[in-house]
Amino acid sequence: MVHFVGAGPGAPDLITVRGQRLLEAADVILYAGSLVNPEVLEGRKPSCRIYDTARMTLEEVLEVIRKAEEEGGQTVRLHTGDPCLYGAIREQMDALEREGIDFDMCPGVSAFGGAAAALNLEYTLPGISQSVIITRMAGRTPVPEREKLSSLASHQTSMVLFLSTGLLRDVERELQEGGYPGDTPAAIVYKATWKEEKKVLCTVDTLAGTAEEMGVKNTALILIGRVLAPEGYERSRLYDPGFTTGFRKGTEV
Repeated sequence: MVHFVGAGPGAPDLITVRGQRLLEAADVILYAGSLVNPEVLEGRKPSCRIYDTARMTLEEVLEVIRKAEEEGGQTVRLHTGDPCLYGAIREQMDALEREGIDFDMCPGVSAFGGAAAALNLEYTLPGISQSVIITRMAGRTPVPEREKLSSLASHQTSMVLFLSTGLLRDVERELQEGGYPGDTPAAIVYKATWKEEKKVLCTVDTLAGTAEEMGVKNTALILIGRVLAPEGYERSRLYDPGFTTGFRKGTEV
């Protein structure tokens, strides 16, 4: 059996209880060593075999899994954050399905949640933004034409960019071409929830310069939107005394 497990954004105590139990029971752990905090692995069995997939191909990963299955062991495929975001898991699951190997998924706390926590941020403020776009800048790996950053920027809603820290000059240009004013609030969060965490507020037109001053070239999330400077948002209707819900009748104030 193979368990795809989300390791969380970095802090070892932000893995889920289920994920921790699966790690503790695993006979083999394959983890993304370039991104996953190795402290997460400290509760493993002494006999557990560990593989860092940062230098492995898909074919090599699958060979380790096959061997573990032949031995009747439990395998954890440990991904950073939540595996469903930029985890390249579909190709792994398809291969396992073809070979008749059972698997399941254990979700994790995504780095975009960790970054929000680092900034005490709410992405969805009434009257400012009720949507969050999670995407990345096109680089050596392209994105579909319809998902160009300039196109998504036309919505001017809250946005989180993964895998884009080394392309911030292009990010600045495309965000502004798409409609974000240059003075739109932005933030860079490096290694959210790790001991090494760094966070800086800036604006869309100062993203690249801010990253250079921070000395940050990767492993950071870029956040954009007016929710980063939350002025003039509306009070939530959910807790408004005059608003009726399925659990409470509103009263005139």
